[in-house]
Amino acid sequence: MIPLALFDLDETLFAHRDAVRLGIADVLTRDFPTVNATAHQDRWDALEEHHYSRYLTGELDYLGQRRARARGFLEHFGVTLDDSAAEQWFEDYLHGYRAAWSLYDDTLPCLERFAAAGVRLGIITNGELHFQRDKIVATELEDHFEHVVASGELGVTKPNSAIFWHACELFDVRPAQAIYVGDRLATDALGAAAAGLTGVWLDRGGLATDRELEAARLAGVRVIRSLAELSAD
Repeated sequence: MIPLALFDLDETLFAHRDAVRLGIADVLTRDFPTVNATAHQDRWDALEEHHYSRYLTGELDYLGQRRARARGFLEHFGVTLDDSAAEQWFEDYLHGYRAAWSLYDDTLPCLERFAAAGVRLGIITNGELHFQRDKIVATELEDHFEHVVASGELGVTKPNSAIFWHACELFDVRPAQAIYVGDRLATDALGAAAAGLTGVWLDRGGLATDRELEAARLAGVRVIRSLAELSAD
């Protein structure tokens, strides 16, 4: 039995993408009631991916990536935002996003299964600790985890091995004794494997390519479609 299971938060335990799409639909309905929100949700997803990556690499600060996402989104509608207006628009978007926070159906059964087997649990997330902790508290996950490691607090982001090693040190467990489960192959599963943990890639949509599956195999990464497939053995 493994002594430690570490998890990513967004899109692994927490249904981030569902909340994002509901949040952007909510703010679009308010600002542009005749617009079909579905047609613009993918564009918002792409802006999040691009500018949040810039934040993680240090190119933008936390507020800067929010402003960049808001500006990039509203430019399509001919709207130009200064810093203050961009931050306010993003806060309005967060209203709907927060209201839609939820866990995946397989999250709690998985955590309860591991806890019943005596496995210790932790989270490693790329993001700001205060914001990620808000999600954890709001979805009643807090009591399930001993430690939450956030890149914004540590100053190191996944897939850097240092963030995985730091989490293992908090639990006084060797990397080889821990598994790490996340929804991104490179950032989560391959990063964990390179740090000496057992990487598990949660491919919820079953969208893995042959090339990705081969990369996972070569790194000793397990690929699953649901947290229901995980056991404490």
